[in-house]
Amino acid sequence: MKAVLIYVQNVSSESLEIAKATYQSAKVAFEKGQYRKAVEQLEKARTLVAPNSRLGGELQMWLVTAYQAAGRTEEAIALCEQLKRHPHSETSKQAKELHYILKAPRLERPREWMTEIPDLSAMADNQTKLPLSVKNTKSSKKQMPPEREFLDLTQVNTRDNRFIWMALIVIGLTLGGLFWLSL
Repeated sequence: MKAVLIYVQNVSSESLEIAKATYQSAKVAFEKGQYRKAVEQLEKARTLVAPNSRLGGELQMWLVTAYQAAGRTEEAIALCEQLKRHPHSETSKQAKELHYILKAPRLERPREWMTEIPDLSAMADNQTKLPLSVKNTKSSKKQMPPEREFLDLTQVNTRDNRFIWMALIVIGLTLGGLFWLSL
């Protein structure tokens, strides 16, 4: 009986280590934008971990996010509904918040807000290299300087200039006072 218990503990610790390694590689794949690969790895890791454990809840929350990113929204919502009843309080709280977000209605965006990215996969390799034209900035012709515009001083508002004169007087008095005090 003791040998069976030791064997079960060794198998569970090995599967836990495999699950942790798979979980970490799934997170890396997710962060690189490889959502399908992340979903596959997270599903594999989920089978190796107790679903009601803290690690199991965390792993399943990542799986919900990966489902959503991979376009499998219905599966994400279904798993989120299960996780709302998870025994670990942090997991159930996150699941409730994420479920609320996933169930929110999608807003329509006007077409002019979107930037269309052209599909370059159909182009041949030699067509992907765009020709570069260099413009000579130095011209053999001498450029004429732009004509200067002269201001009509009768059109200038001089009433607002009183503030400038007042500021210049205050600055002059301040500098004069500092110079006098330094002697």
